[in-house]
Amino acid sequence: MSKSEETFVGAIDQGTSSTRFLIFNVKGQIVASHQVEYENHYAKAGWVEKSPIEILESVDTAIAGTCRRFNSLGYDTAQIKGVGITNQRETTVAFDSETGEPLTNAIIWNDVRTKELVHSLIDEAGSSTRFASICGLPITTYFSAVKMRWMLENVPEVKAAREKGTLRFGTIDTWLIYKLTGNYVTDVTNASRTMLMDIKTFKWSEECLEFFGVRDSELPEIRSSAEVYGNINDGRLKDVPIGGCLGDQQAAMVGQSCFDPGEAKNTYGTGCFMLFNTGDKPIFSKNGLLTTVAFQLGPKAQPKYALEGSIAVAGSAIQWLRDKIGLIVSPAEMGFLADTVEDNGGVYFVTAFSGLFAPYWRDDARGCIVGLTQYATRGHLARATLESVCYQSRAILEAMRKDSGTELRRLRVDGGLTNSDQTMQIQADILDIEVVRPEMRETTALGAALAAGLAVGVWQSEGELRQIAQSNVTAFWSHITEEKRTEMLKGWDKAVERSLDWA
Repeated sequence: MSKSEETFVGAIDQGTSSTRFLIFNVKGQIVASHQVEYENHYAKAGWVEKSPIEILESVDTAIAGTCRRFNSLGYDTAQIKGVGITNQRETTVAFDSETGEPLTNAIIWNDVRTKELVHSLIDEAGSSTRFASICGLPITTYFSAVKMRWMLENVPEVKAAREKGTLRFGTIDTWLIYKLTGNYVTDVTNASRTMLMDIKTFKWSEECLEFFGVRDSELPEIRSSAEVYGNINDGRLKDVPIGGCLGDQQAAMVGQSCFDPGEAKNTYGTGCFMLFNTGDKPIFSKNGLLTTVAFQLGPKAQPKYALEGSIAVAGSAIQWLRDKIGLIVSPAEMGFLADTVEDNGGVYFVTAFSGLFAPYWRDDARGCIVGLTQYATRGHLARATLESVCYQSRAILEAMRKDSGTELRRLRVDGGLTNSDQTMQIQADILDIEVVRPEMRETTALGAALAAGLAVGVWQSEGELRQIAQSNVTAFWSHITEEKRTEMLKGWDKAVERSLDWA
């Protein structure tokens, strides 16, 4: 086959701290990519926000950079048959349908400005889980509905747009599809993170809308995760259809081919997210987990559900050590530093910068480093940082075991931290199960590309997607004794207790 006859699929990967555009061939291999890093704004303690225009510009820049590289390899952008979008979830944008412009900065998923509002809403609801049987989620600062409510109460421009009838809310996928195609839609995975969608009917819940004060007309149409939402209306990819859309963690499930009940993946990025496929029916957690939509690969396809556990701080703890503390110059140093010590030396780092997510759900927790002695070194602190993510992942996995009644034997992993063999070995030690890392590390972007390719006919079935997604893997197994593991876990539990009741 000549270069001009080859077919490709693109993926916009819009994350918390960067945007990338990647182009994949039909074998699921990356042909070209470009990344644009950016910083969020921290106007006040606990506030995390970003201009929606800057997010859109980062997408345009990433697409342009990738396409230049793609063209330099002798390919034409006309060979790109579809584009998928995967995005940071829960992050909320308010914009005006008349002008198409944002009304305020996007409130990022880990922002906690709504903490007091959340407490008042819980009091009003009578329980944080009042709507869990409808939307699968507890009332917390994490989800989009409380961010929308806060905007309605605190942003004059949002109030004015409501009075005019031009107010529109959306998660990042909605904002990007709207600006790129002119269509106002979202997919089931992103909609399931708002607290406003009934996860059984896949429609906006009247009960949830009324409670949070959001109107149906202010929300996008809910569609499946793999269908054409519209064609890109300008730029280097003009007329290319956007055909896939998944929240980033659900996209990683597709990219890891976790299509069957009982399969699980953990993504180690800015935060850390473990999803466990529960099949055709939702399981409502009794152990602090979230019930969410895993994916729906086509309008007529059967939706799949998942249990999810989220860790607010994973890779961002390493950024903090680099940018705010100066412990390291680059993230790659973490593994080398951690390798200089045999264990954590009794040091534990609870990275609860904005509280603890699943299964703890303690917004009063704050970050703390405990167990310091004069024996402690930079290496011990580096190892304690990596261990923190692994301990919290174990807590989530234990909750999943209890809710599902299934003993998980294997965990598929992806994300930036999985580049560290040391971190993955620590994870295997703490979990005492097989940890499997694929050769293709960009599983989130791959998942979005696979969904788009399925929608536009590049691939025909889940079986084809599974074959593409399952590549060479590296497996990690525990190297420590059960006694050592128990000792480590006891230390972690004590450290978590010290982190509570600060805020």
